Amino acid sequence: MSARVVVLDYGSGNIRSAVRALEHVGAEVALTADPVAALEADGLFVPGVGNFHACADGLRAAQGPLVIGRRLAGGRPVLGVCVGMQVLFDGSTEPSAQRVDGLGEWPGLVERLDAAVVPHMGWSTVDVADGSVLFAGVESERFYFVHSYAVRDWTLAVDSSTFAVVAPRVTFAEHGHRFVAAVENGPLAATQFHPEKSGDAGLTLLENWVRSL
Repeated sequence: MSARVVVLDYGSGNIRSAVRALEHVGAEVALTADPVAALEADGLFVPGVGNFHACADGLRAAQGPLVIGRRLAGGRPVLGVCVGMQVLFDGSTEPSAQRVDGLGEWPGLVERLDAAVVPHMGWSTVDVADGSVLFAGVESERFYFVHSYAVRDWTLAVDSSTFAVVAPRVTFAEHGHRFVAAVENGPLAATQFHPEKSGDAGLTLLENWVRSL
């Protein structure tokens, strides 16, 4: 039986490409804002197009924080992409220097990239975390980024010698400086790049996630 995935439709922009990519790798996909469907699916895909403030407001209006929180409390997988990744952190300085709160699933501040050219738009390699499940088979491939903001520092540390948990796997990329490109943290995973726009490598990553469901 195919894994059932809900792509959360909360007004973040054109996300049909995500639906098509997930269907291509074998998922049964529904594009909906229905919180019950989002809670009951095998996997929840949280897209993000536009600025942090608009996405955070849209998620809250669609009961996104409640749905995501309940899923994670039950160990049910969630994958955030682009701004859908950024809103999982404490907050952001986009669109102004004044901080806008995120969902606070991870500590960290989303800040404007300090680079000669912004936005970061195009294909980049990534420094994949050891033991990554998402990047299995595509560790040396390039992925498609389009963003002006990112999390520069990962601050959540887990001492696996003390706690019986797997420490988060954090993948980095570089544009002007190093930034968080992906996180795998138990049932919660996210990518700053767009796997649905990253060709065969992106499809493999999505297939890895769907298979893990």
